[in-house]
Amino acid sequence: MLLKPFELPENVKFTGPDLRLKTLPTHLVDSSAQLAAIKKAVQANAKVIRKAQKKMYADKKYAVLCVFQAMDAGGKDSMITHVFEGVDPIGFQTANFKQPTSEELTHDYLWRVEKQLPPRGYLGVFNRSHYEDVLVQRVHPELVLKQELPGIVKTADVTEAFWQQRYSDIRYWEEYLNRQGYLILKFFLNISKEEQASRFKGRLAVEKKNYKLSANDVKERDFWPQYQDAYERAINNTATPANPWYVIPADDKWYSRYLVSNIISQAISQLPLDYPVLAPEEKQRIIQELKF
Repeated sequence: MLLKPFELPENVKFTGPDLRLKTLPTHLVDSSAQLAAIKKAVQANAKVIRKAQKKMYADKKYAVLCVFQAMDAGGKDSMITHVFEGVDPIGFQTANFKQPTSEELTHDYLWRVEKQLPPRGYLGVFNRSHYEDVLVQRVHPELVLKQELPGIVKTADVTEAFWQQRYSDIRYWEEYLNRQGYLILKFFLNISKEEQASRFKGRLAVEKKNYKLSANDVKERDFWPQYQDAYERAINNTATPANPWYVIPADDKWYSRYLVSNIISQAISQLPLDYPVLAPEEKQRIIQELKF
């Protein structure tokens, strides 16, 4: 059954340390039964987002940052394409975070992320994000050694205390951004291992989609339990009332797009946005200059 606008199913929004991924569904609704209605709803939400973004760009007091995390083939790219359809490129910014470069490794791990923050007035999207440093690196702690941090010389030095410090860094950084006018919306697109395999096979079968798949992507499936644990720990340690996580059942792509577009359209609509009004004296000066 299609949810009402802005309505959420249970166990999607998380604000505290109570998440257990294995208890959460990766599939809720088969969108094929009501695909036309779902697509129409996503388009209606996109229209709400577009209108709010124009006000936000004119006002320049707030920024919205949407963070998307998922296992490989989780649907992040297509999610961004559909949810933000028609958004004005002026005032819209995306960033994709892959393996850190040699330059990035010589800075603190949030440095490269800070550089990609959207300015106030912008709607920004992170396709992967600062959370890679508590997800991929948690599964592969040898990657932490490349940062040459003080006191970290072997993987045994990457202790639980180390990860707790990083979770704390992220919580405080996001709270800092809130105080600077940033609304942060964090989404984990939760797919099953079986659905991931199906999508990998689909990419392999269609030649023009082959580029989306690599042997390393398939190899990482061996670490599925470790990634699930890393996501669970990251979400539990960084979900707060001000910056919650939304864990979206993502085996059905269109229904996941519907849920995400509902959340974003509602959140951005609640910001106190409006077009700035010219001061009377400024308006009069313009009239005089234009000789109306």
